[in-house]
Amino acid sequence: MTPLGPSRPTGPRRGAVSAPAAAAPVRRRDRRGRGLRGTVLPMSTPGYRTRAERFDDLVLDAVEDLERRWARQLEGAEFAVEDVPPSNPAPWEHGGVPLGRYFPADAGLPHRVVVYRRPVEARAADPADLADLVRDVVVEQVAHLLDRSPEEIDPGYDDGR
Repeated sequence: MTPLGPSRPTGPRRGAVSAPAAAAPVRRRDRRGRGLRGTVLPMSTPGYRTRAERFDDLVLDAVEDLERRWARQLEGAEFAVEDVPPSNPAPWEHGGVPLGRYFPADAGLPHRVVVYRRPVEARAADPADLADLVRDVVVEQVAHLLDRSPEEIDPGYDDGR
């Protein structure tokens, strides 16, 4: 620790010969002297991925299952996840918070299906229920996109919620 005192110039003194520059940079510890830090959780632990990343994976799994059967009809459609729905509801939505929304193709934009993460997570009791609910929401929105019933899109669809 250096004592506090009047500051002195740190540049080379007049007439002094400077030493050649060091080839390797000096590694420094952080300012509290605890050393360099690594990640809190290793990549092999389940807690390494965030809730949002795990939710994205659930949506991707549901979309991949539907694309196996409806690949030609879903070609060009986009699927997205947003945290919360916008505060202004769509004209066809009456009451409640939407869990997902289908946006028809418009002005050169493709068909889009959006799943809202926070409302879906709030309604799920456990991880298995969350996966089922995500799948149901994706199936319902794809049914809107294809103008079919959810049971026709996915025979395993459960509307008894």
